[in-house]
Amino acid sequence: MLMHKNRLITGLISGLMIFSVAGASAETLEDAWGSAIENNHQIKSAKADTSASEQQLQSAQGQRIPDINVSSGYTQYNETPAAKTQISGETALFNTAQAGSAKAQAIASVPVFTSGRISHNIDAAEASLQAVQSNEITSVLNIKMQVAEAYVAVLRAESALQVAQSHVDSLAAHSKDVNNLFDQGMVARNDVLAANVELVNAQQLVVQASNQLDIARSRYNQLLDRNLADEVKLTHQFPETPQGELNELSSNALKQRPELVALAQQIESLNQQAQSVKSGLLPQIAVNGGYQYQENRYQAFQGMWMANVGMEWKLFDGSSGHRSDALTRQAISLKEQRDDLTSTIGLQVRKAWLDVQETQKRIAVTRQAIAQADENMKVTADRYQQGLSTNTDVLKAEDLRTMMHDNFNNANYDATLATLHLRRALGIL
Repeated sequence: MLMHKNRLITGLISGLMIFSVAGASAETLEDAWGSAIENNHQIKSAKADTSASEQQLQSAQGQRIPDINVSSGYTQYNETPAAKTQISGETALFNTAQAGSAKAQAIASVPVFTSGRISHNIDAAEASLQAVQSNEITSVLNIKMQVAEAYVAVLRAESALQVAQSHVDSLAAHSKDVNNLFDQGMVARNDVLAANVELVNAQQLVVQASNQLDIARSRYNQLLDRNLADEVKLTHQFPETPQGELNELSSNALKQRPELVALAQQIESLNQQAQSVKSGLLPQIAVNGGYQYQENRYQAFQGMWMANVGMEWKLFDGSSGHRSDALTRQAISLKEQRDDLTSTIGLQVRKAWLDVQETQKRIAVTRQAIAQADENMKVTADRYQQGLSTNTDVLKAEDLRTMMHDNFNNANYDATLATLHLRRALGIL
């Protein structure tokens, strides 16, 4: 059995070397992120929102550009328009227009002074665009985090399957040794039965691990908008853990998180909209000019150029004040949400930072435990062959070895996830 264990270890090392060589052409996490950002429907939706907000900004800026209106029409009366007067006691009629006539005009209107209504509208649109852009960044970060979690889940499932398969191989070798000892009359049949039961149980664990791996790969492909059955081949390359004290990291998160930027810009946009509504109640001055044509043979000049300066001042409006107050209260609501999010972000950074510290300690402990569990399995197996330990001792030692390998793998992948969660909490994933 000892020779078999040596062969098993050599085989696992060779497999890892082969995996490392093959991993050079495998997909990295950066590749996965790039593919997800390019194909994910949520990202496409966020980009469409940004494009729409850009158009809204251009619409607000367009209010400063002159409006040019061209209109024309033809009017037909059932009677010829005329004026009636008295001349020498007699009633006289004078035609003033044709019964049928055409009319056309081209008028340009330029806002000269709007009491800040247009400028506040533009500022609101700019702030809204920045908020939408920050929301797009948030969507990208959320998708990247989902992809990263699915990526780690695939690697974790692959490692779990390798450990489960090594458990089967080890128990198969032990079962063979037990059967040989039984044939020689050195152990009881009960040892054979127990070894076979443990082997069957290990084989069903391999089936479960294989199923979990298939599910993890399908979830990964779904996030990248691929066929669920596509082959998945990943590398073990991940971003570095952010360095710094907890207070420093928390401070950086408050400066970098796009969610806070989005809320701040939404608040600014609402405040600017409220100011724009208020400005609409103040004097609005515009210059109008253009050309007007009225077909009328009784008129000396049928076509005339015109220009005028007009002012509009709403002395009373029953709705604008309420609309302005509503926008202001919406801004207050968002301020409360921003304050709550600030506290939540601090908690997220603290939790992720503590998880990083915990998983690093677990890795150090489980790494030592692996060596001890492997040595314990070796000694127990040798003692069993010499009749100094029981079959139960060997099976417990193998279960302990398998558990330690699982713990080590989980500690490593938990550490990777903790690092990714910390980077997401900082807004730098």
